[in-house]
Amino acid sequence: MPRPMLRYRVALEDLHAHRWRVQLSLPRPQAQQVLALPAWAPGSYTLRHFARGLLQLQVLQRGRPCAVQPLDTHRWQVACEPGVPLQAHWQVLARDTSVRGAWLDAEHGFFNASSLLLRAQGHEAAPHQLVLGPLPRGWQVATSMARPAGRGAWQAQGYHELIDHPFLLGRLWQGEFVLRGVPHRVAVHGAWPGFDGARLLQDLARLCATHAAFWHGPRGALPFAQYQFLLRAGELGGGGLEHRDSCALQVARSELPRQGVDEQHEGYAELLSLCSHEYFHAWNVKRLQPAGLAEPDLQRENPSPLLWFFEGITSYFDELLLCRAGLLPVPRYLRQLGRLATQLAATPGRLQQSLVEAGRDAWIKYYQRDENTPNLTVSYYAKGALVALLLDATLRASGRRGATLDAVLRRLWQQRQASGPIDEHHIAAALQAVGGRSYAPELAAWVQGRAELPLAEGLAPLGLALRQDSAGLATRLGLVLRESALGGVQVRHVLDGGAAQAAGLAAGDELLAVDGWRIRRLDEAQAWLIPQAASRPPSPQAGFSLLLARGQRVLTLAVRPAAAPALGGPLQLALAAKPGPAVLRRRRAWLGV
Repeated sequence: MPRPMLRYRVALEDLHAHRWRVQLSLPRPQAQQVLALPAWAPGSYTLRHFARGLLQLQVLQRGRPCAVQPLDTHRWQVACEPGVPLQAHWQVLARDTSVRGAWLDAEHGFFNASSLLLRAQGHEAAPHQLVLGPLPRGWQVATSMARPAGRGAWQAQGYHELIDHPFLLGRLWQGEFVLRGVPHRVAVHGAWPGFDGARLLQDLARLCATHAAFWHGPRGALPFAQYQFLLRAGELGGGGLEHRDSCALQVARSELPRQGVDEQHEGYAELLSLCSHEYFHAWNVKRLQPAGLAEPDLQRENPSPLLWFFEGITSYFDELLLCRAGLLPVPRYLRQLGRLATQLAATPGRLQQSLVEAGRDAWIKYYQRDENTPNLTVSYYAKGALVALLLDATLRASGRRGATLDAVLRRLWQQRQASGPIDEHHIAAALQAVGGRSYAPELAAWVQGRAELPLAEGLAPLGLALRQDSAGLATRLGLVLRESALGGVQVRHVLDGGAAQAAGLAAGDELLAVDGWRIRRLDEAQAWLIPQAASRPPSPQAGFSLLLARGQRVLTLAVRPAAAPALGGPLQLALAAKPGPAVLRRRRAWLGV
């Protein structure tokens, strides 16, 4: 007997008050029916507490109100007559500008259903239908959810599928290209005049074709019937979130391609990199799934030791495939790899936390950032991408035919139907099958351990040379600074082991002067921590006095750069000048140069 369908009606309650109104019709509720709003969004690994925006929950049966008892901050128990249709009504305050929650104003609306639609416990596997209420004139809707029920109605085969299709509403620019018979749609809200939508479509088509060839060879079928890019452009960017057949992106308006500008600017390259990252996730996360996150508990934390693989591997291939597609010049790609290496080297937390620990602690550390974050944590995006690069280099240097990280991913993909969600053992077995030996030593050192990564020697087989440039004094002291209109030049982070920490500087300190020289701007502070107008800057090894403000007090600290090991400058990756024939063959197979 088919399960009765749950029906949601989502209406724009008040554009200026930023409120959605939602109604749930549940045909056969339980006697003590529990309704719950997820505490987090899959793909973003920290508790978001979406129930903060839920208002005016009411439940009716036969037109009469039912008693609603809170069980905790995001679950409610409804005392009702079992089997008698139930209607629940509530509002959601939607002021989340990110890709994870819900937004509504007079210009546009956006939502992930995980932040908007209550889950009827015990009915998750039933079909779910969503109907949108009346929209303002000229508004359009973009989503990847199937719409078999007619105009204005979308349908999912369960609650977990329902929350995996975000919605974008408003006056949208929309375009489409077809890849291997699959329509790929692009919807953009907030683009300024002169936006070059044709170029974005052209470049995304080229990029997605490269992804398709990576996973399926020259003719294999894609694993989805359609794909949707949802772009919200604003003053600032905000990242992306992957979904099964779509991705939601929050990008800076300046990153969009502009008509009449042929040269690819840095911001547009970042936009394409973000698109590449989230599109790769349609395979690596959404279908090739980590054990423990295939059917996550949406009401609590779900720690995983595998985020280094699913996010780090994706962070490695996002720009590599962009480069292979001809959309990212090789020098710029190598510069990006150098930035990742620099980011890792400037993070003292790399020696405190392994990649496995970083994934498990993401819920309480990586996404709950403060002034101590660099000293306590390591990014499983940055370090995970560099570990992927080292694994790829090691595989390619083995001399074994077809031994690449590409082949490891494809092997895992081909085995996924038999194995289901993958764990550490599947990854280790795939590396061994492709590489012809156990990679347990590398995984133990690079993933489970906290030692430095052997980048210089590890990348030599790919014909890459690593060098370190000189650093400014602030970097060598172990200081990360920021500038604000009201707070002047402030200390954002004090890194472990640096001279700044030894001198007693703290996050939040406002820098006022160095050896009597006034500091007013960040560029002045970065230039040896004195005004650029100074006729003769001091030696970086010499001590100096630093005047600062802390908690309404003015303090003078003596800083001695030689009191602690100097932190290094930026790392640069470059093509080795005279690679041998074998190295050159490997590099061409990897990068095409």
